[in-house]
Amino acid sequence: MPEPTDPPAVEGVPEGMREVEISRIAYGGAGIGRLDGKVVFVPFTIPGERVGVRVVREQKRHSEAELAQILEPAPERRTPRCEVFGRCGGCAYQHVDYGVQLEWKTAQVRDLLQRVGKLTDAPVEAALPSPLEWGFRNRIRVHAKDGRVGFYGKNGHRLVDVRECAIASADVNEALLKLRRSRPEPGEYTLSGRGSVRFFEQTNDGAAAVLSGLVEAIVGSGRGTLVDAYSGAGFFGRRLAPRFESVIGIESHEGAVAAARRQAGDKERYICGDVAVHLGEVLETLDRGRSVVLLDPPAAGVEARVTDLLTALPVETVVYVSCDPATQARDLGFLVRGGYRLERVIPVDMFPQTADIEVVAVLSYPSKT
Repeated sequence: MPEPTDPPAVEGVPEGMREVEISRIAYGGAGIGRLDGKVVFVPFTIPGERVGVRVVREQKRHSEAELAQILEPAPERRTPRCEVFGRCGGCAYQHVDYGVQLEWKTAQVRDLLQRVGKLTDAPVEAALPSPLEWGFRNRIRVHAKDGRVGFYGKNGHRLVDVRECAIASADVNEALLKLRRSRPEPGEYTLSGRGSVRFFEQTNDGAAAVLSGLVEAIVGSGRGTLVDAYSGAGFFGRRLAPRFESVIGIESHEGAVAAARRQAGDKERYICGDVAVHLGEVLETLDRGRSVVLLDPPAAGVEARVTDLLTALPVETVVYVSCDPATQARDLGFLVRGGYRLERVIPVDMFPQTADIEVVAVLSYPSKT
């Protein structure tokens, strides 16, 4: 595999390019600078760097630019491992050490809680690392078109040919090689080290173990009921059942509910339907002073009715697991203003080298006694 290189460091800005100094990293992975009095977002940059950029999109209050040259590189910059980094739309941080990535993600979660959730001084802890920095993905989705097999670029619909994915496991890369050799028809292909995937499952087994262990430690033991909202196939409910007298899962995906029911123990019950529809009737039947609600919604976050129900029928503890810290910050703001206290916020790095962040937040409801 040819060794990838960064844009070379140079002394001056060539004609047609603009000079920008990067001040910080935004959620999503782009560096932030200023150009013509407006914020400009530049991917693949590091705070403190002076770079040459080309503006590719003008908005009313900000611009988006592509990195053309590095004029003064930051000391944290490293050579990316992947030959298509910067063209593939997947990874955002291969150009910087992993420890720095964790620091960025922690800071981004804190910033979103303040800007979106209006929560100052949130108790954000240092991001927990993935056990594997590379080769951790047990599943990828690739596309075939015009003789290429790979991922679409960050901007647009140009397909980037990918021979090997640096963050995918050996089994997945072997499946990618076989697919490439088969000269596939145009379309989308899911490659997994586990065979077929019918509904959402965690794609980083090592980090998923960190995540589940963290949630187990948070809930402790000797509790009454766990309400596993957006329960999927029972990833959390099944693991936490020994710590509760009963587990009630709520999930709208019929296949996931069927899988959860097949593996359920005596303590577990899974309801097929919308959380916003069923959560209220479940909460009304519980001793809420001994109950925990675990929220693990899709990226859009929870519906407004769910936060309304949790504030109207408060429980002892809410554990909110999110793959989108921006929508989570919005929802946490509503819950805190509804009477809950934000106890802990712990980012978990499920996807090293990418801008994605998983976050676990813990809220308690003060006792009236």
